[in-house]
Amino acid sequence: MSLPGAPIDGLHAHARSVQPRTVTLRRALHRHPELGLDLPRTRDAVVAALADLPVQVHLGRSVSSVVAVLEGHRPGPTILLRGDMDALPMPEDTGLPFASEVSGTMHACGHDTHVAMLASAAHVLAERRDQIRGRVVFMFQPGEEGFHGARYMIEEGLLDRSGPAGRPDAAFALHISATLPSGEVHARPGPLMAAADVIRVTVNGRGGHASAPHDALDPVPAAAAMVGALQTAVTRRIDTHQPVVLTIAHIIAGTTNNVIPETAVLEGTLRSLSESTRATMYEEIRRVCRHTAMAHGCTAEVEIEPGYPVTVNDSGATDHVTALAGDVLGRDSVATMPAPIMGAEDFSYVLAEVPGALAFLGGCPPGVDPAVAPPNHSNRVVFDEEAMAAGVAVYAGLALSGL
Repeated sequence: MSLPGAPIDGLHAHARSVQPRTVTLRRALHRHPELGLDLPRTRDAVVAALADLPVQVHLGRSVSSVVAVLEGHRPGPTILLRGDMDALPMPEDTGLPFASEVSGTMHACGHDTHVAMLASAAHVLAERRDQIRGRVVFMFQPGEEGFHGARYMIEEGLLDRSGPAGRPDAAFALHISATLPSGEVHARPGPLMAAADVIRVTVNGRGGHASAPHDALDPVPAAAAMVGALQTAVTRRIDTHQPVVLTIAHIIAGTTNNVIPETAVLEGTLRSLSESTRATMYEEIRRVCRHTAMAHGCTAEVEIEPGYPVTVNDSGATDHVTALAGDVLGRDSVATMPAPIMGAEDFSYVLAEVPGALAFLGGCPPGVDPAVAPPNHSNRVVFDEEAMAAGVAVYAGLALSGL
């Protein structure tokens, strides 16, 4: 598939011409990462980066979001482009000259590159404004790392017909990946990333001396049995064609070696790729934990905290992204992902409301094998900044090519 007639000639070269701007902003953000929904320094940097452009800027009321709207010279669709802004609560160990100056906080998922790419795409599009049909909405979003930032922006009216630019006709996002070849765009239609839920189970027993377990109700064996029983529930209750990951990653019980505790606590994550499977697993987790506790004479309190929904790419929008990326970057720079991944993304909230797609942009540094590169969320992750020019070109091309 190609996009004949789309005004994308020379777009990659145009993106490279603003690369110094892209790199400068990215490094400034990398030095000063912020967490969660309140990102005042990052928000101000975005506003400053857009200050000389013919865009309408709208600031979030409840979160540090920025929405900028660029009107084209001709009627046409409204295209939303997302870039997330928040960092992760972890120390940096990259040795980069522009490493984080904020203790215990790092842009380890590449959101600094997303912001810089989207801001530079706004500059490229402003220079090509006469080629734009419709309007472009630049969504600079806080709180992607577990804080539901996209949901807050939607609740503030981002996607409403009465919102900053009316209801978008399509929405797109790029997410950089340190384990994909630099400058490549990878995507797939349908479920792309999983729903992610938090599981907490408190097993209540009766404490006592470890030398006399018969005088107590030990919650530890009950908790241990639950871990295995939950894995059996996945393999025995869920269709093998419906991927599910259930991991118990945190177990807390007791204070010393010779006292049976009153309680044991399990914490973990549930990942699923369909809402029906997700609902089935909710029921199974509650049933297995409560009945396993009863078999040991204990009780169980089960809490399931819903996280992000499944990220589902629209088929037509995905075809559009891959065709556009092939035209702008070259056919060899586009690949179809063979399977979804079980990470989660809150762009899923947008895609549940508006047809669109999220694609991955390769950012593995030169000379490094992507198969062994430190992945996103590693404190040693490094991204190839040259990949950002490809991202800028794809963002701009999606706005210019319409639907």
